[in-house]
Amino acid sequence: MTHVLVLTCPGDVHADAVIERLVQRRAGYAVFDPGEFPVNAALSVSYSRSGSIERTLSNSAGGLDLDAVDSIWFRRPNLPGPDPEIDDPVSRECIRDETRTFSSYVWDSLDCLAVPGTMRAIRYASHKPAQLALAGVLGFAVPPTLITSDPQAFMDFWDRHGGQIITKPLENPSIGVRGRMFARYSETPATMDLAAADAIRFCPVIAQAYVPKLVELRVTVVGDRAFAVEIDSQRSNHARRDWRKYDSTPGLYAVHSLPDDMAERCVRLVSEFDLNYGAMDLILTPDGDYVFLEINPAGQWLWLESATGIPIADAVADLLLSAADRSPQSLTNGAFR
Repeated sequence: MTHVLVLTCPGDVHADAVIERLVQRRAGYAVFDPGEFPVNAALSVSYSRSGSIERTLSNSAGGLDLDAVDSIWFRRPNLPGPDPEIDDPVSRECIRDETRTFSSYVWDSLDCLAVPGTMRAIRYASHKPAQLALAGVLGFAVPPTLITSDPQAFMDFWDRHGGQIITKPLENPSIGVRGRMFARYSETPATMDLAAADAIRFCPVIAQAYVPKLVELRVTVVGDRAFAVEIDSQRSNHARRDWRKYDSTPGLYAVHSLPDDMAERCVRLVSEFDLNYGAMDLILTPDGDYVFLEINPAGQWLWLESATGIPIADAVADLLLSAADRSPQSLTNGAFR
């Protein structure tokens, strides 16, 4: 029985879809939200005199031998944090840093298949500057891009492209304000926005030349397979600039057949980041050129599967089960939910 540990938050429908496949295949699995550590769960690592190491996870449901895990899936894990009862800000910051450092070590130290990769690899692959650099090396076309905190450099870029540019955040696509989450989309700055360009000196921004779109593509790489779905965002005023402003218009999504060399390039980009999964955004221009935008190591895909029938959940389950059994111990399915 293969042992799969799924790290994710409660209510994750993507995890549920894959777990359904694991159950159908009689695979052993456990689900754990790292945000439960250390308040409602404990992680332990013990070192013997001979150098052997034992790693365990425990909570009210019982204990789990982490060294018996064959594959671990970093789906959408919450981050560890201090107990709400601790109100001293210095103590809270210290606990947050200590728990996150320790838990990151534990997950990355496991001798098992990690999907989409180790936390270290995921962090590096999430950096958009690194993505653009690697994409160029691998032969992808990329939009002319400027990343800067220099207002004059931004204005020069604006002038050079006749104002036909988009801006996007360097890192997080969403931010939390007073307990509410707000999405940050790619935007086309208007001329009136230039009056605030001096504020760029406080925070760097990504600016890219606008790329004409025939359709946009979400390419989901799972192992050595590339699943491409085209998104006809230009049919929707709501999603024209950024398809992530979801539109449920019928016929907006369709399976796309990538040229073999482009599919291989997508798989290679994911592999070069030491990942085995990644959700990539491309543009197909009216001239038939494929242009790379970015990759999300933990990108969503379930709505595309629902719209097109593309079998990504099965592929993720296949990947998680590709690790050979390493121990006779069985995981109690769902014990750490």
